[in-house]
Amino acid sequence: MKTQVTGLHHITAISSVVTRNMQFYTRVLGLRFVKKSVNQDDPGTYHLYYGDYAGSPGTILTFFPWAGLRRGRPGSGQAYATGYSVPSGTLACWQKRFAELKVGTAAIEKRFADEVLPFFDPDGLRLELVATGEADARTPSPSTEVPAEKAIRGFHSTTLGLIEPAPTAAVLTVSMGYRKVAQEGHRTRYAAGPGGPGNYVDLLVDPTLPRGLNGSGTIHHVAFRVPDDATQNAARTQLLESGLQVSPVIDRAYFKSIYYREPGGVLFEIATDQPGFAIDEPVETLGSRLSLPPHLEPHRAEIEAALPKVN
Repeated sequence: MKTQVTGLHHITAISSVVTRNMQFYTRVLGLRFVKKSVNQDDPGTYHLYYGDYAGSPGTILTFFPWAGLRRGRPGSGQAYATGYSVPSGTLACWQKRFAELKVGTAAIEKRFADEVLPFFDPDGLRLELVATGEADARTPSPSTEVPAEKAIRGFHSTTLGLIEPAPTAAVLTVSMGYRKVAQEGHRTRYAAGPGGPGNYVDLLVDPTLPRGLNGSGTIHHVAFRVPDDATQNAARTQLLESGLQVSPVIDRAYFKSIYYREPGGVLFEIATDQPGFAIDEPVETLGSRLSLPPHLEPHRAEIEAALPKVN
């Protein structure tokens, strides 16, 4: 039985300066600061989450900020770019906004039936606004910075930079339930479920891409979503049977996770939709306090003392 992944759950990247990261994603992009927690494998480091108002799967970009970390280089062997879905016809407004705020951009490009504006966060992380004509009924997070009619809806896609795409494509299609839906130049697109924004994975085999180097401004892992524990357990069995090395199920408090590295070198995660981010603070006040998983709560005082202060 194929794993029935239903799309992207979250994407986790690496940054350096905490306050700069928070200002960029909330004020420049208009996302909601959904959760302030810690890296559960390194509790002296924050784990910051940005997304829509409710912190819905398919909208969440998260960061591990390590102060002073050297700049990485997005490239092959990594998740190379993160695409956000915005309404068709809005890229000129975003270009103007980015110019005013001195955000680095690249030229708008045509990709399949969409227009794409690449841009970069303060650490050099490659992001893309995908102005798509496909239906995207997701409600953007309310923002005083970005009007709702132009705002980010959630993820559109992730782009994996690869040298040899066939083994990765086999994992996506044979073991994860994705299907090939388009190909153009060096790029091949795969879709989960019904397709549409939030459900795409693009494999990019571009000989001009440099080899990726880990560091700030690069993606740590890509997480895919499943609805429940039973589907996740079935996914783990399928992946193990395919010959991949898969972690045990790990309870991350807001979702349960399994991890494995696909043949091209990208770290994948499969995460459950439940229980979600409102288990320890109301939706109305998400992100307003330091949230700790139950096993770290007894150490709150020492963890808070070790973390840098942020607003």
